[in-house]
Amino acid sequence: MQAPPVLLHSAYRDGAREDEGGPGEAHRVPPLSAAGPALILARSELKRQHEKIHRSAARNRRVPNTKETPWTSNTSTPSATNWLTCANARPSSGGIFDYDEKSRRLSEVNAALEDPTVWNDPKNAQALGREKKSLETVVDTIASLERNLADNAELYEMSKEEGDEDGLRAIEAETLGLAAQVEQLEFRRMFSNPADPSNCFIDIQAGAGGTEACDWASMLLRQYLKYCERKGFKATIEDETEGDTAGIKSATIKVEGDYAFGHLRTETGVHRLVRKSPFDSSGGRHTSFASLFVYPEVDDSIEIEINPADVRTDTFRASGAGGQHINKTDSAVRLTHIPTGIVVQCQDGRSQHSNRDVAWKRLRSRLYDHEMRKRQEEQQKLEDTKTDVGWGHQIRSYVLDNSRIKDLRTNVEISNTQKVLDGDLDAFIEASLKQGV
Repeated sequence: MQAPPVLLHSAYRDGAREDEGGPGEAHRVPPLSAAGPALILARSELKRQHEKIHRSAARNRRVPNTKETPWTSNTSTPSATNWLTCANARPSSGGIFDYDEKSRRLSEVNAALEDPTVWNDPKNAQALGREKKSLETVVDTIASLERNLADNAELYEMSKEEGDEDGLRAIEAETLGLAAQVEQLEFRRMFSNPADPSNCFIDIQAGAGGTEACDWASMLLRQYLKYCERKGFKATIEDETEGDTAGIKSATIKVEGDYAFGHLRTETGVHRLVRKSPFDSSGGRHTSFASLFVYPEVDDSIEIEINPADVRTDTFRASGAGGQHINKTDSAVRLTHIPTGIVVQCQDGRSQHSNRDVAWKRLRSRLYDHEMRKRQEEQQKLEDTKTDVGWGHQIRSYVLDNSRIKDLRTNVEISNTQKVLDGDLDAFIEASLKQGV
């Protein structure tokens, strides 16, 4: 079977040339004026999908110049796999479309999992299992696209020759389904950060403004829990400090799922709320702030050395709900990493021992993120560490009485404020990833 892109290419290119009066080379397609509406739609959709995948692949490889290389059914052409990927692409540019590298790594992971001794290290085995699932998602999707594109191109030629408009309508519907898969691959191609596939933590901190700011922080907590629910991520509130009157002063969410950090990392920054406060009897307009900080979970297999002498441990009584025991003992734990100033705390567990374990794991994750951001700063001179996310680093403005939410980095603006507060953040996140903010 010929490579799907070649079939698609000749299926529409030769027809286009004949429509324009040029000589068709291999598969002659009737002029559009003589074709039925289903033929026009099917041919147009096949062309659109071919060009979309062609553009996606071109970002990661050198593709043949189709204007200079007239592929025909008798021409020797690259395989579909080679067409979608490129051996000459730089490793750092491959991203989600680095099919060859991901296929090679999948073979390595499968071989490792077949080794009977792999379960001698359960944590490593579980990490390999997660990596296998992530790799299979990419490899299987591209392989499925390859097969379906080939089948559709073949059916297109058969239906065209037989004048089968029902068949052409079916091809059109099928290619619309392929379009959604291509869009998903296009989006995932933007996950080039090494930590993007990881689980992550979201720290939410209320700013100045008392009760209004605490209420805004709780609204953001709900918003991101709803977002995780929409995306199929598992979200767990690991730490929460209630406000004096309403809302929360701070909270930490753990998000588990495929590319959780990749989806959420651009949400780091200050979120501003403008509304008529329900806590103001005069109905005055108030401005409140809350900050978000998103960082990846560090896999246990990653070595991060922490000198215990660099960490100060403080214990105190938990302030949240949790029964009589949790509030009567110094079970809460706060760790301060003196060289970096990073502070983490945990108070949700019933014992100091369990809180200490969780706090140390979170500290390792924070130090990993600190190191990654330091390297990015050296390379790109970006101010991305948590200490740089001050109240001046505002990324999004929520003006509720004007029904307007605007991202100040990408200028994406949405008027359906309730939809956004209910977790529909896709437009903002996709735009920020595409623009590399």
